[in-house]
Amino acid sequence: MELNKSILELFNRCKSPHLYHRYITNFHIEPLLKNLSESFEVNQIGSSVNGLPIYGVKVGTGQKKVLMWSQMHGNESTTTKALFDMFNSMDSQLLNEVVDNCTLYIIPILNPDGAKAYTRVNANNIDLNRDAQSLTQPESLVLKDVYDTFKPDFCFNLHGQRTIFSAGNNNKVATLSFLAPAQDSECTITETRKKAMEVISVINASLQKEIPNQIGVYDDAYNINCVGDTLQTLNIPTILFEAGHYKEDYEREEVRRLIYMSLLVSLKYIASNDVSGSKYESYLSIPENKKLFYDVIIRNASVLKGEETVKTDVAVQYLEMLDNEKVVFLPKIEKISDLTGFYAHKELDANNNAVLDVSGVQLKIDSENDFVLINNELFSLKVDKKR
Repeated sequence: MELNKSILELFNRCKSPHLYHRYITNFHIEPLLKNLSESFEVNQIGSSVNGLPIYGVKVGTGQKKVLMWSQMHGNESTTTKALFDMFNSMDSQLLNEVVDNCTLYIIPILNPDGAKAYTRVNANNIDLNRDAQSLTQPESLVLKDVYDTFKPDFCFNLHGQRTIFSAGNNNKVATLSFLAPAQDSECTITETRKKAMEVISVINASLQKEIPNQIGVYDDAYNINCVGDTLQTLNIPTILFEAGHYKEDYEREEVRRLIYMSLLVSLKYIASNDVSGSKYESYLSIPENKKLFYDVIIRNASVLKGEETVKTDVAVQYLEMLDNEKVVFLPKIEKISDLTGFYAHKELDANNNAVLDVSGVQLKIDSENDFVLINNELFSLKVDKKR
Protein backbone atom coordinates (compact mmCIF):
# COMPACT_ATOMS: atom_id res chain seq x y z
CA MET A 1 0.00 0.00 0.00
CA GLU A 2 1.29 3.46 -0.90
CA LEU A 3 2.92 5.14 2.10
CA ASN A 4 0.79 8.31 1.93
CA LYS A 5 -2.42 6.28 2.02
CA SER A 6 -1.19 4.21 4.96
CA ILE A 7 -0.18 7.34 6.88
CA LEU A 8 -3.51 9.08 6.27
CA GLU A 9 -5.46 6.01 7.34
CA LEU A 10 -3.38 5.91 10.51
CA PHE A 11 -4.02 9.62 11.09
CA ASN A 12 -7.76 9.12 10.90
CA ARG A 13 -7.53 6.44 13.58
CA CYS A 14 -5.07 8.27 15.83
CA LYS A 15 -6.01 11.95 15.61
CA SER A 16 -6.40 13.24 19.14
CA PRO A 17 -10.01 14.41 19.63
CA HIS A 18 -8.98 16.49 22.66
CA LEU A 19 -6.94 19.03 20.67
CA TYR A 20 -8.71 21.33 18.23
CA HIS A 21 -8.43 24.79 16.67
CA ARG A 22 -5.58 27.19 17.46
CA TYR A 23 -5.50 27.62 21.23
CA ILE A 24 -3.35 24.82 22.70
CA THR A 25 -1.80 25.19 26.17
CA ASN A 26 -0.42 23.09 29.02
CA PHE A 27 -4.00 22.79 30.27
CA HIS A 28 -4.90 20.92 27.08
CA ILE A 29 -1.87 18.63 26.84
CA GLU A 30 -1.24 17.67 30.48
CA PRO A 31 -4.09 15.09 30.65
CA LEU A 32 -2.85 13.58 27.39
CA LEU A 33 0.71 13.32 28.68
CA LYS A 34 -0.55 11.50 31.79
CA ASN A 35 -2.36 8.96 29.62
CA LEU A 36 0.57 8.05 27.36
CA SER A 37 1.52 4.39 27.43
CA GLU A 38 4.46 2.93 29.32
CA SER A 39 6.58 3.09 26.18
CA PHE A 40 6.81 6.86 26.72
CA GLU A 41 8.97 8.57 29.31
CA VAL A 42 7.47 11.90 30.37
CA ASN A 43 9.24 14.37 32.66
CA GLN A 44 9.07 18.00 33.66
CA ILE A 45 12.36 19.33 32.34
CA GLY A 46 12.11 22.94 33.49
CA SER A 47 9.83 25.90 34.07
CA SER A 48 8.84 29.01 32.16
CA VAL A 49 9.28 32.62 33.28
CA ASN A 50 5.92 32.42 35.05
CA GLY A 51 6.67 29.02 36.57
CA LEU A 52 4.63 26.86 34.22
CA PRO A 53 6.10 23.38 33.65
CA ILE A 54 7.91 22.50 30.45
CA TYR A 55 7.61 18.82 29.56
CA GLY A 56 9.87 16.42 27.72
CA VAL A 57 8.67 13.20 26.09
CA LYS A 58 11.01 10.37 25.14
CA VAL A 59 10.05 7.36 23.04
CA GLY A 60 11.90 4.73 21.03
CA THR A 61 14.97 2.63 21.64
CA GLY A 62 17.08 3.15 18.54
CA GLN A 63 20.53 4.58 17.96
CA LYS A 64 19.46 7.47 15.73
CA LYS A 65 18.38 10.38 17.91
CA VAL A 66 15.89 13.04 16.81
CA LEU A 67 15.09 16.09 18.95
CA MET A 68 11.87 18.04 18.28
CA TRP A 69 10.29 21.06 19.93
CA SER A 70 7.03 22.87 19.25
CA GLN A 71 5.43 26.16 20.31
CA MET A 72 8.72 27.95 20.78
CA HIS A 73 6.36 30.68 19.58
CA GLY A 74 3.33 30.30 21.81
CA ASN A 75 0.74 31.07 19.13
CA GLU A 76 2.03 28.43 16.69
CA SER A 77 0.14 25.35 17.83
CA THR A 78 -0.56 23.27 14.72
CA THR A 79 2.60 21.22 15.07
CA THR A 80 1.76 20.49 18.72
CA LYS A 81 -1.54 18.95 17.66
CA ALA A 82 0.26 16.81 15.08
CA LEU A 83 2.79 15.65 17.70
CA PHE A 84 0.04 14.21 19.89
CA ASP A 85 -1.51 12.52 16.87
CA MET A 86 1.94 11.02 16.27
CA PHE A 87 2.19 9.90 19.91
CA ASN A 88 -1.10 8.03 19.44
CA SER A 89 0.43 6.28 16.43
CA MET A 90 3.71 5.08 17.91
CA ASP A 91 2.51 1.55 18.70
CA SER A 92 1.33 0.97 15.12
CA GLN A 93 3.08 -1.47 12.82
CA LEU A 94 3.78 1.37 10.38
CA LEU A 95 6.15 2.97 12.90
CA ASN A 96 7.86 -0.18 14.20
CA GLU A 97 11.03 0.68 12.33
CA VAL A 98 11.03 4.21 13.75
CA VAL A 99 10.68 2.97 17.33
CA ASP A 100 13.34 0.29 16.82
CA ASN A 101 15.90 2.44 15.00
CA CYS A 102 15.31 5.88 16.51
CA THR A 103 14.99 7.53 19.89
CA LEU A 104 12.80 10.62 19.82
CA TYR A 105 12.94 13.41 22.39
CA ILE A 106 10.08 15.88 22.07
CA ILE A 107 9.22 19.12 23.87
CA PRO A 108 5.53 19.63 23.01
CA ILE A 109 5.31 23.23 24.29
CA LEU A 110 8.60 25.03 24.88
CA ASN A 111 6.93 28.38 25.60
CA PRO A 112 3.92 27.62 27.86
CA ASP A 113 3.54 31.27 28.94
CA GLY A 114 3.29 32.38 25.32
CA ALA A 115 0.89 29.52 24.60
CA LYS A 116 -1.38 30.59 27.46
CA ALA A 117 -1.35 34.25 26.38
CA TYR A 118 -1.45 33.29 22.68
CA THR A 119 1.63 35.36 21.87
CA ARG A 120 4.71 34.71 19.80
CA VAL A 121 7.03 35.85 22.59
CA ASN A 122 7.52 34.55 26.14
CA ALA A 123 6.43 36.32 29.35
CA ASN A 124 9.51 38.57 29.19
CA ASN A 125 8.50 39.66 25.67
CA ILE A 126 11.47 37.80 24.17
CA ASP A 127 11.37 35.86 20.92
CA LEU A 128 12.96 32.57 21.94
CA ASN A 129 14.01 31.95 18.35
CA ARG A 130 16.33 34.95 18.61
CA ASP A 131 17.85 33.92 21.95
CA ALA A 132 20.04 31.04 20.81
CA GLN A 133 23.31 32.82 21.53
CA SER A 134 22.42 35.07 24.47
CA LEU A 135 20.42 32.35 26.27
CA THR A 136 18.78 34.95 28.49
CA GLN A 137 15.52 33.07 29.01
CA PRO A 138 14.74 29.98 31.12
CA GLU A 139 12.99 28.34 28.17
CA SER A 140 16.11 28.77 26.02
CA LEU A 141 18.21 27.15 28.74
CA VAL A 142 15.81 24.21 28.94
CA LEU A 143 16.23 23.56 25.22
CA LYS A 144 20.01 23.89 25.44
CA ASP A 145 20.17 21.50 28.40
CA VAL A 146 18.12 18.90 26.53
CA TYR A 147 20.30 19.32 23.46
CA ASP A 148 23.51 18.95 25.47
CA THR A 149 22.25 15.87 27.31
CA PHE A 150 20.43 14.10 24.48
CA LYS A 151 23.06 14.81 21.79
CA PRO A 152 20.70 14.50 18.79
CA ASP A 153 21.61 13.42 15.29
CA PHE A 154 18.75 15.49 13.82
CA CYS A 155 16.70 18.44 15.09
CA PHE A 156 13.15 19.33 14.04
CA ASN A 157 12.24 22.95 14.82
CA LEU A 158 8.42 23.05 14.58
CA HIS A 159 6.63 26.32 13.81
CA GLY A 160 3.58 27.91 12.20
CA GLN A 161 3.44 30.65 9.60
CA ARG A 162 0.95 33.36 8.65
CA THR A 163 -1.53 33.23 5.79
CA ILE A 164 0.43 35.78 3.73
CA PHE A 165 2.92 33.41 2.09
CA SER A 166 2.83 32.04 -1.44
CA ALA A 167 4.94 29.16 -2.69
CA GLY A 168 6.89 31.22 -5.19
CA ASN A 169 5.66 34.07 -7.40
CA ASN A 170 2.22 32.69 -8.16
CA ASN A 171 -1.30 32.14 -6.88
CA LYS A 172 -0.36 29.11 -4.78
CA VAL A 173 -0.48 29.42 -1.02
CA ALA A 174 2.46 28.01 0.95
CA THR A 175 0.51 25.43 2.93
CA LEU A 176 3.70 24.00 4.37
CA SER A 177 7.19 25.43 4.28
CA PHE A 178 10.59 24.10 5.24
CA LEU A 179 14.16 25.27 5.60
CA ALA A 180 17.58 23.77 6.01
CA PRO A 181 19.02 26.78 7.89
CA ALA A 182 22.29 28.35 6.86
CA GLN A 183 25.49 27.36 8.60
CA ASP A 184 27.48 30.47 7.75
CA SER A 185 26.97 33.98 6.39
CA GLU A 186 27.73 32.79 2.84
CA CYS A 187 24.87 30.25 3.08
CA THR A 188 27.26 27.53 1.97
CA ILE A 189 25.62 24.23 1.11
CA THR A 190 27.61 22.25 3.66
CA GLU A 191 27.54 18.50 4.25
CA THR A 192 25.36 19.08 7.32
CA ARG A 193 22.85 21.20 5.39
CA LYS A 194 22.76 18.60 2.62
CA LYS A 195 21.49 16.02 5.11
CA ALA A 196 18.67 18.33 6.19
CA MET A 197 17.94 19.12 2.54
CA GLU A 198 17.78 15.43 1.69
CA VAL A 199 15.13 14.78 4.34
CA ILE A 200 13.12 17.84 3.22
CA SER A 201 13.32 16.59 -0.38
CA VAL A 202 11.72 13.30 0.69
CA ILE A 203 8.96 15.15 2.58
CA ASN A 204 8.36 17.40 -0.43
CA ALA A 205 8.05 14.46 -2.83
CA SER A 206 5.40 12.94 -0.60
CA LEU A 207 3.46 16.18 -0.03
CA GLN A 208 3.38 17.09 -3.72
CA LYS A 209 0.97 14.18 -4.18
CA GLU A 210 -1.42 15.77 -1.67
CA ILE A 211 -0.96 19.53 -2.21
CA PRO A 212 0.87 20.04 -5.51
CA ASN A 213 2.80 23.31 -5.81
CA GLN A 214 1.87 24.39 -2.27
CA ILE A 215 5.25 23.75 -0.63
CA GLY A 216 7.77 26.53 -0.10
CA VAL A 217 11.15 27.13 1.47
CA TYR A 218 12.23 30.13 3.48
CA ASP A 219 15.04 32.50 2.61
CA ASP A 220 18.15 30.99 4.19
CA ALA A 221 19.76 34.29 5.22
CA TYR A 222 22.07 33.50 8.13
CA ASN A 223 21.22 34.65 11.65
CA ILE A 224 23.32 33.02 14.37
CA ASN A 225 20.79 34.20 16.98
CA CYS A 226 18.21 31.80 15.54
CA VAL A 227 18.11 28.33 17.04
CA GLY A 228 18.19 26.50 13.71
CA ASP A 229 21.22 28.41 12.45
CA THR A 230 23.03 27.83 15.74
CA LEU A 231 22.38 24.08 15.67
CA GLN A 232 23.35 23.81 12.01
CA THR A 233 26.59 25.59 12.91
CA LEU A 234 27.19 22.81 15.45
CA ASN A 235 26.96 20.33 12.54
CA ILE A 236 23.58 18.93 13.57
CA PRO A 237 21.21 18.62 10.57
CA THR A 238 18.28 20.83 11.52
CA ILE A 239 14.95 21.19 9.73
CA LEU A 240 12.51 24.06 10.16
CA PHE A 241 8.89 22.94 9.72
CA GLU A 242 6.28 25.66 9.11
CA ALA A 243 2.55 24.92 9.23
CA GLY A 244 0.81 27.37 6.90
CA HIS A 245 -2.61 27.92 5.38
CA TYR A 246 -4.92 25.63 3.43
CA LYS A 247 -8.15 26.74 1.77
CA GLU A 248 -10.82 27.60 4.39
CA ASP A 249 -8.67 26.01 7.11
CA TYR A 250 -8.21 28.81 9.63
CA GLU A 251 -8.56 26.17 12.36
CA ARG A 252 -5.40 24.54 10.90
CA GLU A 253 -6.95 21.07 11.03
CA GLU A 254 -6.19 20.09 7.44
CA VAL A 255 -2.65 21.45 7.85
CA ARG A 256 -2.37 19.40 11.06
CA ARG A 257 -2.90 16.29 8.94
CA LEU A 258 -0.19 17.37 6.50
CA ILE A 259 2.28 18.13 9.29
CA TYR A 260 1.57 14.66 10.71
CA MET A 261 2.36 13.20 7.31
CA SER A 262 5.58 15.22 7.12
CA LEU A 263 6.71 13.98 10.54
CA LEU A 264 6.02 10.33 9.76
CA VAL A 265 7.56 10.44 6.30
CA SER A 266 10.73 12.09 7.60
CA LEU A 267 11.08 9.76 10.59
CA LYS A 268 10.53 6.64 8.51
CA TYR A 269 13.17 7.86 6.06
CA ILE A 270 15.70 8.59 8.79
CA ALA A 271 14.96 5.24 10.45
CA SER A 272 15.49 3.20 7.30
CA ASN A 273 18.27 5.09 5.50
CA ASP A 274 21.79 6.34 5.98
CA VAL A 275 21.12 10.03 5.37
CA SER A 276 24.37 11.04 3.71
CA GLY A 277 23.20 14.24 2.01
CA SER A 278 23.88 12.84 -1.45
CA LYS A 279 20.21 13.22 -2.48
CA TYR A 280 19.81 16.88 -1.61
CA GLU A 281 19.56 18.57 -5.01
CA SER A 282 15.78 18.43 -5.47
CA TYR A 283 15.50 20.67 -2.39
CA LEU A 284 16.97 23.47 -4.50
CA SER A 285 13.98 23.35 -6.85
CA ILE A 286 11.40 24.05 -4.12
CA PRO A 287 10.19 27.65 -4.64
CA GLU A 288 11.04 30.31 -2.09
CA ASN A 289 8.19 31.84 -0.10
CA LYS A 290 6.91 35.25 -1.15
CA LYS A 291 4.48 37.53 0.69
CA LEU A 292 1.78 37.68 -1.99
CA PHE A 293 -1.42 36.76 -0.11
CA TYR A 294 -4.02 38.62 1.90
CA ASP A 295 -6.94 37.03 3.66
CA VAL A 296 -9.49 39.03 1.64
CA ILE A 297 -9.19 41.33 -1.37
CA ILE A 298 -12.07 43.47 -2.58
CA ARG A 299 -11.34 44.15 -6.25
CA ASN A 300 -12.51 47.11 -8.35
CA ALA A 301 -13.53 49.29 -5.43
CA SER A 302 -14.45 52.92 -5.97
CA VAL A 303 -12.60 55.07 -3.42
CA LEU A 304 -12.53 58.81 -2.91
CA LYS A 305 -8.99 60.25 -2.96
CA GLY A 306 -9.14 63.95 -2.34
CA GLU A 307 -11.87 65.19 -4.65
CA GLU A 308 -11.32 62.42 -7.19
CA THR A 309 -12.95 59.00 -7.26
CA VAL A 310 -10.53 56.25 -8.31
CA LYS A 311 -10.81 52.52 -8.92
CA THR A 312 -8.59 50.48 -6.63
CA ASP A 313 -8.45 47.36 -4.45
CA VAL A 314 -8.89 46.85 -0.71
CA ALA A 315 -6.84 44.27 1.21
CA VAL A 316 -8.05 42.76 4.48
CA GLN A 317 -5.85 40.84 6.91
CA TYR A 318 -7.13 38.95 9.94
CA LEU A 319 -5.88 39.81 13.41
CA GLU A 320 -5.69 36.69 15.58
CA MET A 321 -7.03 37.56 19.02
CA LEU A 322 -7.67 35.53 22.14
CA ASP A 323 -11.25 35.94 23.35
CA ASN A 324 -12.44 33.85 26.31
CA GLU A 325 -9.84 31.15 25.60
CA LYS A 326 -10.77 30.94 21.93
CA VAL A 327 -8.87 32.40 18.98
CA VAL A 328 -11.01 34.72 16.88
CA PHE A 329 -10.15 36.44 13.62
CA LEU A 330 -10.81 40.18 13.32
CA PRO A 331 -10.82 41.62 9.78
CA LYS A 332 -8.57 44.69 9.54
CA ILE A 333 -8.15 46.94 6.52
CA GLU A 334 -4.51 46.42 5.61
CA LYS A 335 -4.08 48.29 2.33
CA ILE A 336 -6.06 50.38 -0.16
CA SER A 337 -4.11 50.26 -3.40
CA ASP A 338 -3.77 48.57 -6.77
CA LEU A 339 -3.15 44.94 -5.77
CA THR A 340 -2.36 43.53 -9.18
CA GLY A 341 0.06 40.67 -8.62
CA PHE A 342 -1.33 39.90 -5.16
CA TYR A 343 -3.79 37.16 -4.25
CA ALA A 344 -6.34 36.40 -1.55
CA HIS A 345 -7.91 33.45 0.19
CA LYS A 346 -11.28 35.10 -0.47
CA GLU A 347 -12.12 37.72 -3.11
CA LEU A 348 -15.05 40.07 -3.60
CA ASP A 349 -15.72 42.15 -6.72
CA ALA A 350 -17.11 45.62 -6.04
CA ASN A 351 -17.80 46.19 -9.77
CA ASN A 352 -16.62 49.80 -9.50
CA ASN A 353 -19.01 50.55 -6.65
CA ALA A 354 -18.00 52.39 -3.49
CA VAL A 355 -16.94 50.15 -0.60
CA LEU A 356 -18.03 51.57 2.74
CA ASP A 357 -18.20 50.50 6.35
CA VAL A 358 -21.57 49.58 7.87
CA SER A 359 -22.13 53.26 8.78
CA GLY A 360 -21.71 54.29 5.16
CA VAL A 361 -18.30 55.86 5.77
CA GLN A 362 -15.16 55.42 3.66
CA LEU A 363 -12.89 52.62 4.80
CA LYS A 364 -9.67 53.53 6.60
CA ILE A 365 -6.37 51.72 6.90
CA ASP A 366 -6.09 49.75 10.18
CA SER A 367 -9.83 49.95 10.86
CA GLU A 368 -11.57 46.72 11.89
CA ASN A 369 -14.65 45.83 9.88
CA ASP A 370 -16.66 42.63 10.10
CA PHE A 371 -18.84 43.80 7.22
CA VAL A 372 -18.71 46.23 4.30
CA LEU A 373 -21.38 47.85 2.18
CA ILE A 374 -21.11 47.46 -1.60
CA ASN A 375 -23.90 49.06 -3.61
CA ASN A 376 -26.03 49.10 -0.42
CA GLU A 377 -25.58 45.34 0.03
CA LEU A 378 -23.93 43.94 3.17
CA PHE A 379 -20.94 41.62 2.67
CA SER A 380 -19.15 39.73 5.44
CA LEU A 381 -15.38 39.90 5.77
CA LYS A 382 -15.31 37.33 8.57
CA VAL A 383 -13.82 33.86 8.33
CA ASP A 384 -16.30 31.64 6.56
CA LYS A 385 -17.85 28.96 8.74
CA LYS A 386 -16.91 25.42 7.79
CA ARG A 387 -19.70 23.76 5.88
